[in-house]
Amino acid sequence: MLKVLVANDDGIRAEGIYRLVKALSAEAEIFVCAPHIQRSASGHSISIGSPMRTREVAFDHAAYALEIEGTPADCVKLGLNLLQNQGVSIDMVFSGINHGGNLGTDTLYSGTVSAAIEGAFNGIPSVAVSVNDHFPKHFEYACELALKTLKSAYGRLDSNTVLNLNVPDLPVDEIKGLKFTRLGKREYENWFSERHNEEGHKEYWYSGIPVFYPELPEDIDVRTMQEGYASITPLHYDLTSHRLIEDIKKWGIE
Repeated sequence: MLKVLVANDDGIRAEGIYRLVKALSAEAEIFVCAPHIQRSASGHSISIGSPMRTREVAFDHAAYALEIEGTPADCVKLGLNLLQNQGVSIDMVFSGINHGGNLGTDTLYSGTVSAAIEGAFNGIPSVAVSVNDHFPKHFEYACELALKTLKSAYGRLDSNTVLNLNVPDLPVDEIKGLKFTRLGKREYENWFSERHNEEGHKEYWYSGIPVFYPELPEDIDVRTMQEGYASITPLHYDLTSHRLIEDIKKWGIE
């Protein structure tokens, strides 16, 4: 039976990770390593110079579950190491189901996507799964898509690529279908709210709402979500602009 490590950034008690574990347990033995609290927008940060405290917890449909005082990337990095020490070899890493979409340039902030990328860093095919609402009500389609991806991608997905799945927060019969997409630009009408803490010092709280794009190519993940489709975007962590390397050589930077 396949062995799958499941992580997230919403914390080990979030509904999304419970729903993902339950779905994937139909085809795999599940091991959970997730943050003990909400760690959204952690990016690919890791803990250096501070301890990562752990606690084994009971988790339905999982063979083993560990809550970790660390980032999503920490959870995968440490989790894989601890499981290997126990003789457990993980076949795939899944991250999610995230409460909120991970589209376009938001993937660079995403703890969910970074947890999956950490799996890829360790040579393991990995998948990120998100529902596009911070208070999601509908996980059914995301669970179905994650399970289909597990069955279809294992043995085909290379460890240099992460599959990024995004699903509208809609009932299954209202989702228009599935598209295979590329990343777009994700922009926000954002603001910083100024407050004062108990000591009288200023604090700034960030918030924003996504910009709606009326004219985007049909294969952009942001447009797909706007139109009520789920999407799968293959991501590569090589950020090199290979096309520009030869041009830079001619700029005289020596």
